[in-house]
Amino acid sequence: MRAGDPIGQNSLNSKKERILQAAIKVLSEKGLEKTKVSDVVQEAGVAQGTFYLYYQSKNALIPAIADNMLQYMLNQMKTGIHDRDSFFIQLEQIVGITFDTTKLYREVLGLCYSGMAVTGAFLEWEEIYKPYYQWLEERITTAQSRGEIRRDMRVDMIAKIVVEMMEGIAEQVYLFEENSSNAQIYQQELMAFVKRALAP
Repeated sequence: MRAGDPIGQNSLNSKKERILQAAIKVLSEKGLEKTKVSDVVQEAGVAQGTFYLYYQSKNALIPAIADNMLQYMLNQMKTGIHDRDSFFIQLEQIVGITFDTTKLYREVLGLCYSGMAVTGAFLEWEEIYKPYYQWLEERITTAQSRGEIRRDMRVDMIAKIVVEMMEGIAEQVYLFEENSSNAQIYQQELMAFVKRALAP
């Protein structure tokens, strides 16, 4: 699985990628506790020893899946969002990509969260998010220097709060609500809220 490719939509061009793709399939069907490494390698069509070249245990698959998901989303943002646009136009695009990615990965997200709870790998999750936070902080810093948003707030805190809000609402829509038809309204209300909070 190439970093930045959506799960299930990439060419499986290496053993590591095949293992990760197989893990997603098997873990989605059986859950983390019932999945064995032998199940994953059988699905991937590789030897069990090959698995351990890339992953220490089946628990190590969860952060790898989360990282793939985030890399896909971040690559979408980096290629689709232009620095010359105003901060709120960029943010509107970021919100849209966040919602689209959550919809695309909705099955995998539940798997990641349950896996993180079982393995206690939440610190790894935070590490995975560092490049995303840094990328967003750069945009917030630029927006402050342009006078587009308030300058009396910490950039790192704004980035984390905005990410948590975007992802939390997107997950509410696609993971917990029976009908996702309100996704567009949620995005509009989120943008209105953030604009009011950050406007100078």
